[in-house]
Amino acid sequence: MESQDVIYEKEGPIAKLTLNRPDRLNAFTSQMISGLMEAIEDANNNDDIRVIVITGAGRGFCSGLDLTAQAGGQGAGSGGTERRMRIGGPSLSTLMLSIDKPTIASINGAAIGWGFELAQLCDIRIASDKAVMGDMHVKRGLIPDNGGHWLLPRLIGWAKACEIMFLGERMDANEAARIGLVNIVVPHEELEQTTKEWATKIASNAPLAVQMAKRQMRLGLSSDYESNLAFSVFAQGRLFQTEDFREGVRSFVEKRDAVFKGE
Repeated sequence: MESQDVIYEKEGPIAKLTLNRPDRLNAFTSQMISGLMEAIEDANNNDDIRVIVITGAGRGFCSGLDLTAQAGGQGAGSGGTERRMRIGGPSLSTLMLSIDKPTIASINGAAIGWGFELAQLCDIRIASDKAVMGDMHVKRGLIPDNGGHWLLPRLIGWAKACEIMFLGERMDANEAARIGLVNIVVPHEELEQTTKEWATKIASNAPLAVQMAKRQMRLGLSSDYESNLAFSVFAQGRLFQTEDFREGVRSFVEKRDAVFKGE
């Protein structure tokens, strides 16, 4: 699956989704959002895929909503696809927050507005030292509506989230790392290789366990401890019955790397 606005590549157990409007710093249009959602759904439903990487072509990760397209009636919120997403179907944020496969944002440049929210929707954020991030909705008379309002306080705390939201200023990658918003900052020329290394390491672990761990943590954001513990006991019981668990034990006894099949 590949569209003009989103390039979808598969390399072994890793799906790489590249936002592909480099002349607009990969600013979102309705068509791009639809293409990205289709690619995410396809990768999530593909048993051979264990990790999803999202990045941008050219100098930007995603510069947010394409205001030029918006003014011309082609932006998000103007088409039937967006009306469906907001009224009768899933949004990009609800889709990304519902899938169990781990996601990595490989932030190669500007991640602003909706692009900033897209990075937050990913489980792990790896940033180039050339990346800049920020939420500037208040400078346009708007508020975040693609997950950032819910995610940012949970990622970095209330006070720091308020600072970012209310000031509407940009931060560089090192500041984002200092406040815990990104996992690691690497030299720009090392971003692709570092992202691949992280994705490969995750993909080498038992995929069912990784996905269940993600679901367990996600449920923990909105449930009490006892409820989350009950889910953990249930999930652990299911995992004990898997071939991957038996392979994990065998590989430990035999002092070798495990080869997990997701079964």
